[in-house]
Amino acid sequence: MTVDERRARYRAGIRSEWIAALALRLRGYRILETRWKTSAGEIDLIAVRRKRLAFIEVKRRADITDEEAYAAVGPAQRQRVRRAAELWVARNTRYRDREIGFDLVLVAPRRWPRVIENGL
Repeated sequence: MTVDERRARYRAGIRSEWIAALALRLRGYRILETRWKTSAGEIDLIAVRRKRLAFIEVKRRADITDEEAYAAVGPAQRQRVRRAAELWVARNTRYRDREIGFDLVLVAPRRWPRVIENGL
């Protein structure tokens, strides 16, 4: 993969996360973090709605089904997201009493993003 291809994929990922964040805001979520990184892993979006704290993975594909989305997030990635979420909650104690969810947002061209609660 060339440098230009990597840059294009990076930009597409940023756009997809922005689209996912917009869709979540329209559903009543407040975005707390984007692209939160730690040594344990990265979380694409962290959002809260009422008493629910969501750690969200965004998947972008040309055309994606639920099965493909679940397959795109392997066990190792799920574990990294969970470890990173534990660190985030430890550092942000005011959110400790919230219900915690691990969600998946599917982004495809010319389609509204699909939010799958507890999809991770």
